Amino acid sequence: MSAPLQIGLVLFPKVTQLDFTGPLQVFSSVPGAQVHLIWKRIEPVPSDSVLTITPTMTFADCPQLDVICVPGGFGTDDMVNDEEMLAFLRKQAEGAKYVTSVCTGSLVLGAAGLLKGYRAATHWTAMDFLSAFGATPTRIRVCVDRNRVTGGGVTAGIDFALTLVSLLVDRRTAEAIQLRLEYNPAPPFNSGSPDTAPPEILALMKERMATAQARRGEMIGRAAARMT
Repeated sequence: MSAPLQIGLVLFPKVTQLDFTGPLQVFSSVPGAQVHLIWKRIEPVPSDSVLTITPTMTFADCPQLDVICVPGGFGTDDMVNDEEMLAFLRKQAEGAKYVTSVCTGSLVLGAAGLLKGYRAATHWTAMDFLSAFGATPTRIRVCVDRNRVTGGGVTAGIDFALTLVSLLVDRRTAEAIQLRLEYNPAPPFNSGSPDTAPPEILALMKERMATAQARRGEMIGRAAARMT
């Protein structure tokens, strides 16, 4: 009997919960898989909403994972300079079958030096920051480049996870999980991408995020400088 798949999603303060709860639901449906929520300590971790999450495992106690996944959220701005997080990711990446992310989690992989020379996806607001880590920004929902699998923003996490299951196990299993979850999206509006959103909506979001974007730029600059 083969060993169960070991799948780990890292947590951190101000994580966007949907970035990992979508994939978590998919991964938890893989027969025999063991799924872990990992942080430095076993303590409640605040998300970027009202939800607080309790990790199931610490960095120190984590086994070698087959899949390591970094979700996104405003907390990634701090994680790109968090040496304990970056060291954990580098160590896991050495033996993982797949090194992955959702949304701005790709920036953390980049800061750990794990996306240099790879194509990668991220949230549309973070595309311009990936190149600082030697990655090639790729504006697609799910980007597969060798054993790096990165998802776009937030809701792309479900697409990412189903794609990864098809690679880890097979398409039949992924399709069965998709049906179980009744993942059949039909959005009420066509504004889920900067390419399709009305210009006034795009301008509004850019205005609202200007301060956060400036801070992210500063943190990415620090992280890129530390790598060199």
